[in-house]
Amino acid sequence: MVTLKEVSTKKDLKRFVKFPFELYKDSRQWVPPIISDEMNNFDPAKNPALENAEVTLYLAYKNHKVVGRIAVIVNWYEIKTQKIKKLRFGWFDFINDQKVSSTLLQKAYDTGKKHKLEFMEGPMGFSNMDKVGVQTEGFEHIGSMITWYNYPYYKDHLEALGFVKEKEYIESEFSFENITNPETFYKASKIISERYQLKALNFTNTKDLEPYVDQMFDVFNATYSKLSSFVAITEKQKKYFKEKYIPLINPQLVKLVADKDDNLVAFNVVMPSFSRALQKAKGRLFPFGIIPLLKARKKFDTVLFYLIGVMPEYQSKGVTAIIFKEYYDTFKKLGVTHCIQTPELTENMPIQNLWRKFDPIIFARRRTYRFELKNTFAK
Repeated sequence: MVTLKEVSTKKDLKRFVKFPFELYKDSRQWVPPIISDEMNNFDPAKNPALENAEVTLYLAYKNHKVVGRIAVIVNWYEIKTQKIKKLRFGWFDFINDQKVSSTLLQKAYDTGKKHKLEFMEGPMGFSNMDKVGVQTEGFEHIGSMITWYNYPYYKDHLEALGFVKEKEYIESEFSFENITNPETFYKASKIISERYQLKALNFTNTKDLEPYVDQMFDVFNATYSKLSSFVAITEKQKKYFKEKYIPLINPQLVKLVADKDDNLVAFNVVMPSFSRALQKAKGRLFPFGIIPLLKARKKFDTVLFYLIGVMPEYQSKGVTAIIFKEYYDTFKKLGVTHCIQTPELTENMPIQNLWRKFDPIIFARRRTYRFELKNTFAK
């Protein structure tokens, strides 16, 4: 028999956060999060996303043992302001037992019906800065710090319960050696810079980068505002993400483009791959987990293209040539050999078109699933 328990204590929350550590203990591909970061993620006093989101966490038990978890999310900004009557669910993990997955999703379904919503979708987080999607291909590849890894049976469980594909994402990779003609970037960068009076901004220390971070989020919001699933980042969230991610970012891997008045028109954030370092840390920064992370921040040959943004009025003007030229110089200096693109919506063709010149290879796919709440949920 499967029973559910709502997370209501710090002890329960720690069980919720640590369940995947048990589930994936034999997986060489799963990348563990930092436990303290995950705990803070569900703390309303620390995560501003929870100001507009009502989140309830549940643990599934069988024979007195935790066998699954789910976060049921009602994003009131999305519902009231964007008029999208959606129930979100995320942090969805479970053993290969259909009774467990159906019991967890039944709770999400009941919550959506209670609030008179129209459909539920997941796995997804509170906002577009959170992890998203069930992995459906590429299970042999190591995960990353910004994706959820899961076993292949997740997809089968969702589809058996009547869930259908809503959004699909691809993850790609390319070798730095694919950039065989850098002169193209140099020429294009010079032409675009002169035509629109633009300049590249590079950094060697975090202190010089920090004054631009808020502008980067403004460009990010403007870039993706027309995507149907987008929820804008608020001022408080900007502060939260700065504190969470800036310490991990190597400033040499951030490239900005500004106009003649120093207004930001484009940016790109690349991060070293922390996957192996996080596996060594085993979820804890102290006393020794911080060491492999600091090493990975300073010395690396693999990078993740984490965030890119271009103001709408510049999206068809070749501004990314300036960014790519700067990265070519930096990667060559740092010894980067391998580049990974983090999940991109298949419908986001402008972003995908940026990468075609590098001959990227799709190595993984993931998707969110949808269930209409007007339908009967059959366990």
